[in-house]
Amino acid sequence: MEAKDWIALGAVLATAGGWGVGYVINSNQNRRLERMKTAVKHLESQLQELYGPLAFLIWESERSWKDLFDTLSVVRGGPQQSVFPFQNESELELWLFWVDNDILPRNEKIRELLMSKTHLIDGGSMHWSYMEFLDFSNSWKINHLRWKKQGIEYSWGSKIEYPHDFDRDVLGTFASLKEKYEKFLAKLR
Repeated sequence: MEAKDWIALGAVLATAGGWGVGYVINSNQNRRLERMKTAVKHLESQLQELYGPLAFLIWESERSWKDLFDTLSVVRGGPQQSVFPFQNESELELWLFWVDNDILPRNEKIRELLMSKTHLIDGGSMHWSYMEFLDFSNSWKINHLRWKKQGIEYSWGSKIEYPHDFDRDVLGTFASLKEKYEKFLAKLR
């Protein structure tokens, strides 16, 4: 084999090697990009189908409680921090109106989201506060229904205290996922 043949063979091998290295690098980049796109789609689903709606229901609830306390302040003639104890029948009627038309329906929406979107819950396990919220909501719902259908009085609320960690856990996860989502989008740009 002559020198020019060796040079040509070297050029062919260098080109093939360069192509092979380029192919491997490009394949790795494509796989990484596909994984990132899959992660972004999952984050979008988490935000759109679970944590976004939960966050807005929690914020709506906070506003509703303020409105209830403002209404009670007018009825009672001063600032209010608690609904209980009722001072008269009209306060109980106001409370029951809020329960039937605002609080329990919202709790039911939250319960349905948690139960139907478990695949979107962030992390390897469910926050304990999510289970506590379900217990709180179910306790109140069934006791309220017994009162409505059977006339069995109850304490006008859940037997289980509202898990305030639930709000913090949901809103914290919502904020964390939004931040993660924005970082992914920045990388994709």
